[in-house]
Amino acid sequence: MRKPETIERLYLDFDGFFASVEQQARPALRGKPIGIVPFEGVKTTCVIAASSEAKQFGVKNVMNVADAKRICPGLILVPQTPDLYRRAHNTLLAEIGAVLPIDAVKSIDELTCRLDRHQRLDPERLSAQIKDRISRYVGPYITCSIGFAPNRHLAKIAGKQDKPNGTTIWHPNDLPNVLHPLPFDDIPGIGSRMERRLGANGIFNMEDLLRLEPKHMRKIWRNVSGERLWYALHGYDIQAGKSERGMFGHGRVLPPDMRSMVNAFSIARMLLVKAARRMRTAGYYASRLMVWCQGFEHSFGDQQKLPIVSDDHAVLTALRTVWLRLELIMPKHLKVVRVGVTLGDLSIADQRQLDMLLDDDVERRNEERLSKAIDHLNRKYSKSLVTRGPWIPPKGGHLGGKISYTRIPNSEDFW
Repeated sequence: MRKPETIERLYLDFDGFFASVEQQARPALRGKPIGIVPFEGVKTTCVIAASSEAKQFGVKNVMNVADAKRICPGLILVPQTPDLYRRAHNTLLAEIGAVLPIDAVKSIDELTCRLDRHQRLDPERLSAQIKDRISRYVGPYITCSIGFAPNRHLAKIAGKQDKPNGTTIWHPNDLPNVLHPLPFDDIPGIGSRMERRLGANGIFNMEDLLRLEPKHMRKIWRNVSGERLWYALHGYDIQAGKSERGMFGHGRVLPPDMRSMVNAFSIARMLLVKAARRMRTAGYYASRLMVWCQGFEHSFGDQQKLPIVSDDHAVLTALRTVWLRLELIMPKHLKVVRVGVTLGDLSIADQRQLDMLLDDDVERRNEERLSKAIDHLNRKYSKSLVTRGPWIPPKGGHLGGKISYTRIPNSEDFW
């Protein structure tokens, strides 16, 4: 395994991305404490993201609005505008890509780059170039923190050390001492449960952890992830394994005036069509549908096996079957706060295995042709022009295109 002799990676993390994009786009919000919320005029919800001004009062992401207003009476609640964040994300990628190639986009507000031999010589200048370009061509209210290190994992940790708008550089000769003062929650791969497990093994700080042997880390983690983390923290060039696609799904918080089973089914239906459309575009079939509904206190879910399908008719038929079962077990007057659908147990399109007993190949092929024709028309006109059944999105739109830290919405999510 190779151990770099200099910095080779850059990791960039935008500061308070959603709130800063709102402030850049809307001058009236600049310099003020704002909190991004799912809906306008709703008090019983949470702050999805907070601006730096709000964070100075102690407001945190995913904090109850009532608690946030109590510690920051002047907090301005701003309804989310996911398509604005998508467009800002794409614009920022274009500007950063004009300075150096982007190796991987990790989330809507994080990315990583490999450094060539010239860029490794002057990381401060490279960081200044990126920040200057963002400020000039996108706007000064969107800032980023950048970490440089021998590998991606260490660069990500470094980038968190001097937020907001900081630059942190860790050379190989800084390791592992530079990690000793850090708390466990600064280390990707160490969550609260793992921290408790480490404590049970007599490991209470980073110095204790870094003294372990790789095999000991593997034993504590109970898989190879612990050993990989050891090598990453000691500066080795660890490459993440290729991940396989496991599912396509969407979830949605329901507006307060739509929190009934009837409305929840209508939204679940539209979410499922969107998920199936994404799945077809990516070239997959699904053999399982999972549906869940969440109330204020209880959650309910069920699933249905599918005969390896991709068309709208098949998945919507399965949804109706699952929903009838859910209605039997859910309280009659339950307020459904959130609903979600997931298509899982995926197969690559050209590896589909037909069910000989079901003998539905002719029907499936006809339905697939129909679904693909609908996809083609909608894509051509960039809207849900043709749909199977009613298509009435909830207030606020952004059905399937909500704020997401892990998946970057595309334009089709907003049709």
